[in-house]
Amino acid sequence: MTLDITALRAHFPALESGIAFFDGPGGTQTPRSVVEAIASTMTGPLSNRGTISPSELNAEAAVADFRAAYADLLHVPAAGIVHGRSATQLTYDFARHLAKDWQAGDEIVLSRLDHDCNVRPWVQAAERSGVTVRWIDLDSETTELQLDSYERVLSARTRLVAVTAASNVLGTIPPVREIADRAHAVGALVHVDGVHYAAHRPVDVPALGADLFVCSPYKFFGPHCGVLAAAPELLETVHPDKLLPSTDTVPERFEFGTLPYEILSGATAAVDFLATLAPRAGSTRRERLTHFFDALHTHERALRGALEAGLGALGDAVTVHSRAADRTPTVLMSLVGRDAREAQRHLAARDVVAPAGSFYAYEPFTALKLTDPALRVGLAPYNSADDVERLLDGLGSFV
Repeated sequence: MTLDITALRAHFPALESGIAFFDGPGGTQTPRSVVEAIASTMTGPLSNRGTISPSELNAEAAVADFRAAYADLLHVPAAGIVHGRSATQLTYDFARHLAKDWQAGDEIVLSRLDHDCNVRPWVQAAERSGVTVRWIDLDSETTELQLDSYERVLSARTRLVAVTAASNVLGTIPPVREIADRAHAVGALVHVDGVHYAAHRPVDVPALGADLFVCSPYKFFGPHCGVLAAAPELLETVHPDKLLPSTDTVPERFEFGTLPYEILSGATAAVDFLATLAPRAGSTRRERLTHFFDALHTHERALRGALEAGLGALGDAVTVHSRAADRTPTVLMSLVGRDAREAQRHLAARDVVAPAGSFYAYEPFTALKLTDPALRVGLAPYNSADDVERLLDGLGSFV
């Protein structure tokens, strides 16, 4: 099926501004149904969780519905869904949890492709534990991971491999399953940053080979929060520091303090909204989500083709850094002899939002020897062919 982009766009009040948004990798706009779900939960009635009053039961339902929705989205049991303030916070938490069992002489493997969210928490945990950090290198020509370097650094001493499922700046999608299979062969855990990936591709955590997988609902129409998915059996083996009276039940042992029920409801509504965009009679929510991402891939591939053709027509004025064979519709570019921040301001004056920066992607920028901010253009499901044309017109007038 194909997406009805006109009907989809009608759900987003922000699009009534006339702005063309290409900042999806940093966070998408929000549909009305998500905002309404947040407001409905907050006006309740609402109390802390319990089993007696309607307000307590509403809080319980918000938590249960959230776990069920993300179980469908990520294909793990509901007991394997952990809420966090952000993917960064969850990664820091689990780096601390897991590092309690690391010893001097152990090793971890990180990737030069990754956002710092999936680098610095592990580096800092390794430093505290006396653990050696090894690296999978990034090929600066193809912008793909060099798996031969992975083969060289993986060993029986490896305790964990952390890798992105898709780069938030280059769009590169590495072979996560192959990386995971090699890690599991030496007994290592695999932590996957799926923040960018989950906004563009259907996620099946077991099929990816991820032991731990994080994503951020605000990258796909939800509120600002993070989600970690794992097998409940694995979570049972991880023991965080926590308050004495708080539950030791999985997954709640990892969720410190009172949960933000209204945010959980908004995150649930985002999944439900995605599932409405590719309706199939009699299908489950998981099946509808899969249909949606199939249709989204077709839509985004067509727009990315038009975008890249238009950038190619600008000739030597633009250097495109996103070159991997398998990638999301996210394009990082430099404008030869020009400051990308000037381009950002030029486009913003024309109601086109495309940010300039390094986007917390310290390792990829270092590997590509990019010393100045670059312009990132990221497509989201609500982007249209007209949006792409306006962006190209703006870049053309700038260069």
